[in-house]
Amino acid sequence: MSFHRKFAERTSLTTESSLSHSMDGAVKHYSSLFKLPSYKKVISFLALVCIIGGFAFAIRLFQIIECSIYGLFLGVSVFFINVFVDSFASSVLLRHDPIYDLRRTVALSLYCWVLWFFFIFVGAAVSVFADVSWLVRFLLLGFSAVLILRLIVLNSTSFASYKRLLLASVLQPISCIIPFMFILIEAGYPLGFYRVPLFFVFSVIVSVGSSFFFLFSLNGVGKRMLGFPSMALFKAFLLNWIANLNVPFEEFLEKLGEKQTMEVSLIKFHSSKPKAFIVTPSIHPGPFKNIGSSLLPSQLKTELEKKLGCVVCVPHGLFGHEFDLASQVQNQKVINAVVENADFSVNSAEAAPFVKVANGLATVCCQIFGHCAFLSFTLAPKTTEDFPPELGMFIRQEAEKYGLDGCVVVNAHNSIDGTVNMQEALDALKTVAAECLKKAVSEKRLPFEIGAATINPREFSLKDGMGPGGITVIIVKVGAQKTAYVVIDGNNMVAGLREKILSALHSVGVDDGEVFTTDTHAVNAVVLNKRGYHPVGEVINHETLISYIKEAAVTALSNMEQVNVACQRITVSDVTVIGENLLEKLCLLIDRTIQRAKRIVVPIFATSGLLLMLILLYV
Repeated sequence: MSFHRKFAERTSLTTESSLSHSMDGAVKHYSSLFKLPSYKKVISFLALVCIIGGFAFAIRLFQIIECSIYGLFLGVSVFFINVFVDSFASSVLLRHDPIYDLRRTVALSLYCWVLWFFFIFVGAAVSVFADVSWLVRFLLLGFSAVLILRLIVLNSTSFASYKRLLLASVLQPISCIIPFMFILIEAGYPLGFYRVPLFFVFSVIVSVGSSFFFLFSLNGVGKRMLGFPSMALFKAFLLNWIANLNVPFEEFLEKLGEKQTMEVSLIKFHSSKPKAFIVTPSIHPGPFKNIGSSLLPSQLKTELEKKLGCVVCVPHGLFGHEFDLASQVQNQKVINAVVENADFSVNSAEAAPFVKVANGLATVCCQIFGHCAFLSFTLAPKTTEDFPPELGMFIRQEAEKYGLDGCVVVNAHNSIDGTVNMQEALDALKTVAAECLKKAVSEKRLPFEIGAATINPREFSLKDGMGPGGITVIIVKVGAQKTAYVVIDGNNMVAGLREKILSALHSVGVDDGEVFTTDTHAVNAVVLNKRGYHPVGEVINHETLISYIKEAAVTALSNMEQVNVACQRITVSDVTVIGENLLEKLCLLIDRTIQRAKRIVVPIFATSGLLLMLILLYV
């Protein structure tokens, strides 16, 4: 039983929907992690918070004129001490940490000061109805809260040694408390010789203990679900998200993934030398950025073009995120296998005309090359996302009825606009596909010509939704009919753009065609919007994009030549994929960890606060 058949039999639409929902939730959480303002804004906000906090503290200790002087002094002192300490922490203590540059270090301090001055404001308000000692107590309680926050954040996200993390956590609040002590002495507040230092020692012990128990509990979620601490996985993820390092996160995926035998379908067009290839892997190009197989479409294209000296396009197959490769090592294994097996003979000189059938919901295109059917599916202008592999299994069974040797099935992945009823869409696709295949097989096969070209627009980047594979156009001429296959290295496209592109191609002499995206996830997690990426055409100017596509089409039309064709399916064994089970757990891990944090945050930190307040009653 083939790999496709085995997987199709155990895949359900419910699972696909659940997995997609989990992925969406993970993207939403992850994309909200690093929305930090610029360094200038962080510094400005920090200065503002320090000045306001300084006045709020001084107003309960001095008359109006003295309050203005001491409040300004306090705010400015705290601000400059904070900037100096953060610079030292970033450049010395956390020097080799890829996460904590100066902007992120100062941003952490800004959040800490917002928390600390909340306690100061509360203390100032309480002291109006009690006495000024409550201002001091809440100041010191805020010190402890900031210390706990810094210990948790730095231990969760930094790769420095524990000694450096402890020093980086303690240094900022300890340094910044000094101006407050000076102001209290100037105001004549009776600070005990040993009570305040003793509190600081006790505060550090309680803060370290409570932060340890908090993180220990969160790490337990990951250990139970995956066998690894949650924070270790989170740190590896941060390294990729922030520093673009793929190996740490991929090491986890390699250990947790599952082995599969993968297939790659090749359609080869050959004249006196290779003319063009259509390569369709049974691999999903994800999960994001440079992790796993996210860059597979452009890498396959680059390596094959380098070896064979022809144009290559890599449209999207029918598989979802469960078939993301676990690492770039696995990626290279597949690429090497394809390159090694790409030099096969061609045995047919005929193709049938391009056929397109639609029923209002589904559109299927089919063209017979030799003894192989090439089909594509779309729901455009409705959302066309990942389809279940059972659709491919259905088409292969239909193709066998007509005596075809092979069948290459492509998900056009060319429209995103809300959601669709997948069961309804699947039924429509099967009906239309059977009709389209029947019609294509009945067409007369003739000698045919191929033209191909690739353009890499320099003005479009990953942040715009364009991968390194650029735009590829393959023109097929059968009789008088000219068909264009446009492949854009991106993750889907905005609704309506496909229709604009097909309409524009008429002006250069193309009769019909289809537009595909590779579904590359190299464009994912590089922008911080709700979706986590930009589909093709969301920020890219449509007219500019269409002009490049027309340019590629004109180039392809100019190098048309008669070719022979053959189709071959390559299998690659022992490839580690992320797998449906692991992917589901990875997507749910952050939700489970957050839920755990919500349950334990009050008991742990309320207990810590109570202990600290009992000590503060004697300060």
